[in-house]
Amino acid sequence: MRTIAIINQKGGCGKTTVAINLASSLAAHAKKTLLVDMDPQSHCAVGLAVPEEQIEQSVYDVLISHARGEPIRLAEVLWQISDGFELAPASIDLAAFDQQMTGVLDREGCLATVLEKVDRDYDYAVIDCPPSVGLLTFNAIRAATDVVVPVETGYFSLHGLSKQLDTLSVLCRQCSREINVMVLASMYDIRTKMGREILGELRKQFSGKMFKTIINFNTKLKEAASLGQPISEYDPASKGHKDFQALAEELIGTDTRARRAELVGTLQSKLDAISASAEELLSTIKTTPQRTAKSEAAKTEAAAGGGAEAKAEVKEEKTIDEKIADFYGVRQMEDAVMFVTLYPRAGSVQVAGDFNNWQPEQSVMKKAGSNGLWQIKLPMEKGKYRYRLVVDGQWQQDPYNENTEPNPYGEMNSVLEVR
Repeated sequence: MRTIAIINQKGGCGKTTVAINLASSLAAHAKKTLLVDMDPQSHCAVGLAVPEEQIEQSVYDVLISHARGEPIRLAEVLWQISDGFELAPASIDLAAFDQQMTGVLDREGCLATVLEKVDRDYDYAVIDCPPSVGLLTFNAIRAATDVVVPVETGYFSLHGLSKQLDTLSVLCRQCSREINVMVLASMYDIRTKMGREILGELRKQFSGKMFKTIINFNTKLKEAASLGQPISEYDPASKGHKDFQALAEELIGTDTRARRAELVGTLQSKLDAISASAEELLSTIKTTPQRTAKSEAAKTEAAAGGGAEAKAEVKEEKTIDEKIADFYGVRQMEDAVMFVTLYPRAGSVQVAGDFNNWQPEQSVMKKAGSNGLWQIKLPMEKGKYRYRLVVDGQWQQDPYNENTEPNPYGEMNSVLEVR
């Protein structure tokens, strides 16, 4: 069984989206696949419509039971998602795993021991790791034959990548294992100059340690997650589905045994060059208007018309509505933050957080069109904020923001940072 850990310390890089849709695509290629959720936030269950209230036992129970000498079989906690695709769900209990395992011998190898018992039952195991370095992530690395690091093609992600690879290098040495580590460009937006330039830098610097497949920014992927479906079920004709099909095919065709001798440490020497390039790109983009492929085409067409009046009507900037349509979640816009979410059946959607004293009635989102899109723009000063959405009176975390943290009530708050 080939075991692939999806790891990134930075939230919001599409890690869980990659885990869910890669596992689904591998299963679609007739590879029996197990998806193991090691993140206490339990986003894999949410993204696959597994009812949280019906999860009686999780990966936590299996790991703890093995450590205590009263093993629960992994099969007892599995949910069948589709033919050849099963999920071992997480639970909030995993947040206490480090404390519960204090003093236990070989506590870093619990997951490896569990997966060894089902080695012949699956072709692939995909592990979704938490956005932090701790005992859970170390367990995943001990069990893995491959590590995939999804990297958003943005400026700050490059600096996060440097820290991530440095940490992975240390962990791999502690494991005394040869693990194949590959970088995956995700959430790539071809319309932005920065995205194109950073992708070029990644390809140049990492060459053979980077997937040829790119996961493009695609709203269908977020819509699928909000409805609890992998993209293969939600929209098989979408670009998102084609990207993950290509990724699965590339992974299946990779003979990692011949490449595992090259550890992640060999990548470290290239990181300074990438960071320097990113800083140059950032300074350039600050003074150069970003144009979409569509706006460039419009400019060319207007110029071809020859008339000064026609040229004056060309707009290099996208309209606010077009910008909003490009994303769900949260995005900083100058001195304000735009919240956008998708709830087609909701009657009301509100935002409550640190910024409004957790009073949802102060921040009521407005419906944008008839497709279930809700939005609100709130002025915010620099700082870190915690918030939740209130949908028809029900409090919940933002499904389009992977940056979360536990709250005192055993649930998760979404987190945003205004810079």
